[in-house]
Order: sequence, then structure tokens, then C-alpha cells
Amino acid sequence: MIKGFKEFILRGNVIDLAVAVVIGAAFSAIVNVVVESLVNPLISVFFKADSLDSALKFTVHGPFGGTGTFAFGAIIGAVINFLAVALVVYFAFVMPMNHFNQRRAAKAGVDEEKAEPLPTEQELLVQIRDLLEKQKQV
Repeated sequence: MIKGFKEFILRGNVIDLAVAVVIGAAFSAIVNVVVESLVNPLISVFFKADSLDSALKFTVHGPFGGTGTFAFGAIIGAVINFLAVALVVYFAFVMPMNHFNQRRAAKAGVDEEKAEPLPTEQELLVQIRDLLEKQKQV
């Protein structure tokens, strides 16, 4: 049981996940600053509100005296926040890694062309059969 846990912890996936969580937290801080410093002032220019959370709010009065407030600005803010994080992650991590992997694959492809092609399954089976026949004769 402990051996299995040790193998699980030492696999690359767990380390990758831990790095992703830390990077995600760092990006969250960056995105929050960008929203507070750039997006919210733009919102205040157009909607006369300090942030998207207080912009585009509609209060509806119900027939039995209840009220409900719809905060469409908060929804728009969450979408902008998500898109900003996705944009940064794509351009900072995904695109460079894809480029790196393509270059590595292209470099590896050149080396593989020089190597001999591997035998097919049928050729391997024929070789195994021939070896077994030789062993029977001895």
C-alpha cells in the first residue's frame, strides 16, 4: 500500500498538477490586478460604476412584495476574468510548449529517418518460428 502511494506521488502527473495549482494562483493575482487597474476604470467610464460587480444591476419587484436583483455586470466580469486567464495561459504556456514539441519532433524525425525501419509483426513471427524450429532440431 505504501509502495503504491510512493509510486503515485513520484509520478510526473502529481508534480505537474502541483505546479499548475501554484501557477494558477499566481495568475489569479495577476488577473485580479489587471481587472482592478484596467477593466474597472474602463467600466466606470461607460457605466458610472466602480466595477462590473456594481454595473448593470436590475432590481425586479415581485407581485407579492419580494424583490430580486440581477447583476449582469458580475456575470460579464466573471467571463472577462476567465477569458483573461485563458488568454495568458495559452500565450504563456500552451503556445510555447506546442512550438517546443514541434521542434523536438522535427529534430527527432530527422534522426529516425537515418535509422533502419523496424520489422513488421509478420517478419518477427517468421523469425520466431524459424528459431523454434532450430531449437527442436538440436
